[in-house]
Amino acid sequence: MPAPETTPAETAPRRDQPLKGIFLKVLSVCIFVCMASLIKATSGHVPPGQAVFFRSFFAAPVILVWLLMLGQLRHGLETAAPMSHLWRGIVGTTAMAFNFAALGLLPLPEVTAIGYAAPLLVVVLAAMFLAEKVRLFRLSMVALGLVGVMIVLSPRLSLGAGPIQPTEALGAVVALAGAICAALAQVFVRRMTETESTAAIVFWFSITATMLSLLTLPFGWVWPTPAEAAMLVMAGISGGIAQILMTSSYRYADASVIAPFDYVSMLLAIVIGYLVFSEVPTGPMLVGAAIIITAGVLIILRERWLALPRGRARKAMTWNG
Repeated sequence: MPAPETTPAETAPRRDQPLKGIFLKVLSVCIFVCMASLIKATSGHVPPGQAVFFRSFFAAPVILVWLLMLGQLRHGLETAAPMSHLWRGIVGTTAMAFNFAALGLLPLPEVTAIGYAAPLLVVVLAAMFLAEKVRLFRLSMVALGLVGVMIVLSPRLSLGAGPIQPTEALGAVVALAGAICAALAQVFVRRMTETESTAAIVFWFSITATMLSLLTLPFGWVWPTPAEAAMLVMAGISGGIAQILMTSSYRYADASVIAPFDYVSMLLAIVIGYLVFSEVPTGPMLVGAAIIITAGVLIILRERWLALPRGRARKAMTWNG
């Protein structure tokens, strides 16, 4: 699934409880995959724009209750930059719609693997738009990860194989477009965290996505069956719960400790894809996913290694002060 869209919650000081943080992160990842499975199960009848509406609308009450429990309902929804929420909402909603469309066109594990391109693309986009310094190692890992993405995409785009299957090719392009939009949305979030709280970022995205999804109403919304409606409502509720768990996980451990557990989603996607949707993972998908995951984990470990001397230096400055 796409990488985290929010920053650590500001509601409590960082605690040294890595096992709790890892547990919450893994639980959130599993729920996100289950949410994607619910969306995929309805994709044959329900259009992506309508699925985005259910996912966003029914997540909002869950987030509101969470903010109320944290005592952030009043101040957490205040914003100093409303237009930034709008632009982030447009890009993030587009990413969600592309991802939901891809789920109806490709196997669940492939959509999951292609989604891993987002955090790699963030490195490039952050250098372009946020002037972040990107060293040779990270650029090399990004290039390696993108090679993995091309390996996953190659059978669908018939690179070196037989004739192109239009539906599969469209799914591959849409999934990649979703990853690009998700990466751009994360860049927006990085900039927004300078003035906006996590609570505001999470809540206003749900509201913006709900409103934007209504624009697709004239373009083919359908009346879902009771079973489909139940799955869509559950997708929204579970998406809100997963977002809260993911955000909360960063209160208990460093991001460098938690981030690698995003890739648990691949294992669960393969299991659910096989058992529920009869999707057998292909060789190129497994090889490409392994390369993407390797590149992502190496970037995370490298950043953690570089952070250690910086942390020691900050402690020394504190004691000397």
